[in-house]
Amino acid sequence: MYAIVDIKDKQFKVRENETAYVPFHSELDAGDEVVFDRVLLVSDGAGDVSIGTPTVGGAAVHATVVDQVKGDKVIVFKKKRRKRYRVKRGHRQQYTQIRIDALTSGDGAPAETADDADDAEA
Repeated sequence: MYAIVDIKDKQFKVRENETAYVPFHSELDAGDEVVFDRVLLVSDGAGDVSIGTPTVGGAAVHATVVDQVKGDKVIVFKKKRRKRYRVKRGHRQQYTQIRIDALTSGDGAPAETADDADDAEA
């Protein structure tokens, strides 16, 4: 079973008992539990796929924060020849490492949007 989940406007394919490096969440500490409810797609092992419009209703991903980590250093080097101009800078992106505990598929029906509610009233 796997799911495609939207975490801070980035999409990740997650499975149970795997770790993932997601964009930095400053409000979380190691050991905190977090639930991601913007699940875009859920698939079980048999090949049944539920695609949301835009999200799958009732589906959620339960995860535990393992650690706050930094990625590899990226070197930015600028140079203009014959002008004695050289600048070397480095950057390390921050990530939150999470472990996926459980995937809940919900009822499998797509979530109702505001447009759908307006159409139902008319």
